Amino acid sequence: MTSDAGPTPDIHEYLAQLEDIPGTRIYTAARARRGYHINQFAMSLMTEDNRARFRADERAYLDEWPIDEAAKQALLRRDYNALLDLGGNIYFLSKLFSTDGISFAEAVSTMTDMSFPEYRDMMLRGGRSALGNRSIKGGY
Repeated sequence: MTSDAGPTPDIHEYLAQLEDIPGTRIYTAARARRGYHINQFAMSLMTEDNRARFRADERAYLDEWPIDEAAKQALLRRDYNALLDLGGNIYFLSKLFSTDGISFAEAVSTMTDMSFPEYRDMMLRGGRSALGNRSIKGGY
């Protein structure tokens, strides 16, 4: 298909280009489908009864969900980067942060190679530098 602006780009090619940004995971429809049950589990933690059941025996509660073993292990480890790769949505996963009694910023700091105080200070200084964080393939 073409228009006055040129050919319409293939959406899959366009989304694949975004995977080149270091530390960035684009929440695509494919990731949403893959992470559906992870996200439903996380949303279940909106009720105190479910939070209490989860805290009492995390593994038993997770086993009630049709979540694959890799995702269950990532949930038990609180490996948020792995959960994002598996289709977890950060806003749904925030229910897990809250259940653990940690702030959004503290949870996100675990996704970096920094301690929470280092991460907080970096963000207060304006965030990470774009230098070295623009392209995985290009190395810049």
